[in-house]
Amino acid sequence: MLQTRQLQYSYDGQRSLRFPDIRCGMGEHWLLLGQSGCGKTTLLHLLGGLLTPMQGEVILGETNINSLPSSQLDKFRGRKIGIIFQNPHFVRALTVGENMALAQQLAGVPVDKKRIAHLLERLAIGHKINVKTSNLSQGERQRAAIARALVNKPEVILADEPTSALDDLNTAEVIRLLEDTAREVNATLLVVTHDGRLKENFKKQIQLTPQNA
Repeated sequence: MLQTRQLQYSYDGQRSLRFPDIRCGMGEHWLLLGQSGCGKTTLLHLLGGLLTPMQGEVILGETNINSLPSSQLDKFRGRKIGIIFQNPHFVRALTVGENMALAQQLAGVPVDKKRIAHLLERLAIGHKINVKTSNLSQGERQRAAIARALVNKPEVILADEPTSALDDLNTAEVIRLLEDTAREVNATLLVVTHDGRLKENFKKQIQLTPQNA
């Protein structure tokens, strides 16, 4: 269960972003929609423990993630939460496969080369496993970021505009992969987007508006 209560955040200490309460059950798939500027990415970063709310709380299972010390939060996030950023960052000196293995090592779990290869194959970039991420196209980087977020079989998958750089064919494959992987481990999936192509894929939806934020 992923839920929030009375979340607020401020970047300048004056104007605050206020978010509706969210309650997403384990195994449920949600789409969070909203135009640019309504706070979608900020909310995703709050859910992932990357930002600390000025008010309210984020609860995963029985854990209030905002109450965890930073060292515990990093490991908790690595094991429990898979985050797909809109602009992914990698260790440029490492290959795609090595970046994924690093994600497992940082989370304190054994490196699983078979799972790494399987995810990359599903995303049609298996042949890039030994290529440095700096040599990938934008679409390939985004797919590699998705594979990295899924490698530890997280309980919650947070995806920030995961299809923004993809054509219709690859968009359909990415959404299938996200949904299939979430089902494998009964994970909560929350896709944050303004991509109207995804509306028909998700029965459960949250609409953020400037009034919410």
